[in-house]
Amino acid sequence: MIIVVTGASSGFGAMTARAFADAGHTVYAGMRDTAGRNASAAAEFEKHGHPVEMDVSSQDSVDAAVARIIAESGRLDVIVHNAGHMTLGPAEAFTPEQLAEIYDINVLSTQRVNRAALPHLRRQRDGLLIWVGSTSARGGTPPHLGPYFAAKAAMDSLAVSYAAELSRFGVDTTVMVPGSFTTGTNHYAHAGHPSDSAVEAEYAALYGSTIDDLLARQAAESPADADPSEVAHEIVRVAELPKGSRPFRVYVDPAQDGAEEVFRVGDRVRREFYRTLGFPDLLSPAV
Repeated sequence: MIIVVTGASSGFGAMTARAFADAGHTVYAGMRDTAGRNASAAAEFEKHGHPVEMDVSSQDSVDAAVARIIAESGRLDVIVHNAGHMTLGPAEAFTPEQLAEIYDINVLSTQRVNRAALPHLRRQRDGLLIWVGSTSARGGTPPHLGPYFAAKAAMDSLAVSYAAELSRFGVDTTVMVPGSFTTGTNHYAHAGHPSDSAVEAEYAALYGSTIDDLLARQAAESPADADPSEVAHEIVRVAELPKGSRPFRVYVDPAQDGAEEVFRVGDRVRREFYRTLGFPDLLSPAV
């Protein structure tokens, strides 16, 4: 298969690109600034596949990356929507412009990639979109991560709508739902912080160490051997399943924060909705 993984310079993206390559697939690892700050990551991945310049905040960059993939490989089979960015701080202290930026990275980036790549998948009448979501969209959600959680919830809603709209084109959808992995990724280390320091200080004065303690206790709920590479291996496993047999959601949640229970209710309602209205074919890709 021909695969593109967005945000593949580190974290889940890098692990997923490497796992696909190890499984024998042709992989394009999308990352920005391959000649600058991500030069070492790009050089490392050249041993396994094809690093490709892809700044998901730029439609021109995304278009050029997809055009290169099609020119070199003739087709594209799997899109892994992985690019994202975490935030850490009280929601009020983020400016609207900062929220727009977080939404752009986590949500609008997927639309740019879809706009560039889906015409090819639709013409093929085949393909797979894997959306790397988060238990934070439905599970136990600690404070001070609000802008990120809101963006992941928005991305999840978009994935659900796309699944039905692409089904008759034979394009499949899976939403991967990782839990909170506090080691092995750069989510917390690279988290964005609010720019309104005065408001942030007011929250700190009242809450003190509460938020840090809460996040530490959340981390302690995960097993000591929780391995984020399991997410990558699950993505590869799902991609290699025959079309029509892939699960709509896959959960990799070592802390078991309750998201799976809530998602299952929503997905059941979705299935019943389409069946009741007489459109069950929209629940799975045309084969």
